[in-house]
Amino acid sequence: MKNRYDVLKLENQLCFPIYACAREIVKKYKPFLDKIDLTYTQYITMMVIWEREKLNVKELGRYLYLDSGTLTPVLKRLESKGYITRTRSKDDERNLLVALTDRGGRLKEQAVEIPMQLGKCVKLKSEEAGQLYNLLYKMLNDIAE
Repeated sequence: MKNRYDVLKLENQLCFPIYACAREIVKKYKPFLDKIDLTYTQYITMMVIWEREKLNVKELGRYLYLDSGTLTPVLKRLESKGYITRTRSKDDERNLLVALTDRGGRLKEQAVEIPMQLGKCVKLKSEEAGQLYNLLYKMLNDIAE
């Protein structure tokens, strides 16, 4: 018979291996990101900006599951490095637009090999990686609603 406190055992928590795995993966990114002078949060922010080139902060936050309080210092730092610009929308002053600069576009070329380098650290078959990706996004979308 199970003890009612078994639910409190770390080994019974789904959240723990997700948390620990995320931390370990971010650690693996660090040497690659250090070479291009980005933190992990700056890197994932740039990934969205590289794809979209111009978007507002609210949209960016939705893509990254981050609030503006977390994004603001990241965007300020990316702007100070010359990778992006931040401007108020002419139509609505409350709307802050983020746009890729030429320098930020050139950074993309330096970053293009990083995903492949990280792929070497994760020993999953492509089918397993696809299943994990789908399950994590299903979970993320369910939780974030």
